[in-house]
Amino acid sequence: MMMMIEYQEAAVAAVVGVLIISYYFYFIKTSRHHAHRPQPPPEAAGGWPLIGHLKIFSSDQPPYVTLGDMADKYGPIFRIRIGVHPAIVVSSSELARELFTTHDVIVSSRPKYTAAKILGQNYANFGFGPYSNYCREMRKITASELLSTRRFELLRDIRDSEVELSIKEIYRRWLEEREGSRGLLLEMKKWLGDMNLNVILRMVAGKRYSTKGGDEQQVRRMRWAFREFFRLTGVVVIGDAIPALGWVDFGGKIKEMEKAAKELDEIVSEWIEEHKENRDSGVTKTEQDFIDVLLSILDGVDLAGYDTDTVNKATCLTLIAGATDTTTVTITWTLSLLLNHRHVLKKVQDELDEKVGKERLVKESDMNKLTYLEAVVKESMRLYPAGPLSGLRIFSEDCTLGGYHIKQGTRLFLNLWKLHRDPRVWSDPLEFKPERFLSTHKDVDVKGQNFELLPFGGGRRSCPGITFGLQMTKLALAAFLHAFEVTTPSNDPVDMSATFGLTIIKTTPLEILVKPRLSPSLIFYQ
Repeated sequence: MMMMIEYQEAAVAAVVGVLIISYYFYFIKTSRHHAHRPQPPPEAAGGWPLIGHLKIFSSDQPPYVTLGDMADKYGPIFRIRIGVHPAIVVSSSELARELFTTHDVIVSSRPKYTAAKILGQNYANFGFGPYSNYCREMRKITASELLSTRRFELLRDIRDSEVELSIKEIYRRWLEEREGSRGLLLEMKKWLGDMNLNVILRMVAGKRYSTKGGDEQQVRRMRWAFREFFRLTGVVVIGDAIPALGWVDFGGKIKEMEKAAKELDEIVSEWIEEHKENRDSGVTKTEQDFIDVLLSILDGVDLAGYDTDTVNKATCLTLIAGATDTTTVTITWTLSLLLNHRHVLKKVQDELDEKVGKERLVKESDMNKLTYLEAVVKESMRLYPAGPLSGLRIFSEDCTLGGYHIKQGTRLFLNLWKLHRDPRVWSDPLEFKPERFLSTHKDVDVKGQNFELLPFGGGRRSCPGITFGLQMTKLALAAFLHAFEVTTPSNDPVDMSATFGLTIIKTTPLEILVKPRLSPSLIFYQ
């Protein structure tokens, strides 16, 4: 009996010993395996249970500033959590280059979220939808039929005429409303928004609206709807972070989205029905607008289950909202910087007088002569990119980025605001110095090939309207600064505080006092 017990004890000891040895060798093997496998980026402290780092997007400080401060602590790539969703924040040109070359396809999709669904016609908006054959096809159609070099040149007269009409409208107001020698007080966001809206409306829908007479209510309606579109597409609702709470509308943001979406849908539906009626009645046009083109070519396209009217509306909204808001935002920040740096403003106007003269108004054909103005626009886009966090993306596969392991399904924030202020790339990075683009950075462009400057994003999901945005920004600035002397009320500095939606806008209105600097007869009668 005693021998039996001793035998059992010995057997148990042997088994335990084998298990210990096996575990030891397994541990060594696993440790070696993990030692060679890339680890995830460092995770930022401060995440709360369940909501993670969601509070970053609801604080008074803009999120790109907070994330930029965190990059100083954790490096150019780090992890945060948006509720249950893992995300990384990238803020260096080296990592941006790796993202948009090695991993471009992997980071070309968008995550699904409430604003994109409600305001993007259930993801029919190719700018917000996931990367797919449908997305690629609609982007291709848009690029070839509206934003190609050939179409862009054909539509040059629209841009020239709308800018000229806007300049003349300012002069008329100056005659009627000026306050003696003080000049005319102009709220720039409204003026710029109306001008940009009419340019893109004529290109997309063949329409223009006047702020006077019967169109005034319609203009206010569209201005509100498109401004809401961009404000609300930058909003993170609780259901996006914690899907289990998707039924809760904290703060009423979903209700606001639905209201704006309904208004936008009604506006564009009216245009499409009008185009259909004209087509059916045999009305001929000398120049087709984009809605005409879409009505004629969408029938044979794979629309991923969407009906043609939905695709038409979603695509038109993408173009109009993008062209009006981002261009208006860029011009507003550029004028603000110029008014806070009057010596730079003088150089811009001196260049205009030298290259264009004072005997005619500026045309788009003058833009390639205005090298200093182009440097000013680049420097403005560096300091105040319209979309400082670029567009939210999602990794469709596991990959290694910057030596770190990134899991499929991780969201990606590219902090352009921080990337553009990297002291390793830009001397005096916080200073407004357009001359850097005439010397040390003269070969740096903004079209996505130079990864230290990406105001339009990068890779295959970069903004398709780069050429339009650049030309409209330069043309509007050139025409306005050529025709008028500008200053601020009481010569005060411009407040540069910002509010963040999908784009970065000035918290306070930009009010400018204007006086003609060209002959009034030239402005009015040319």
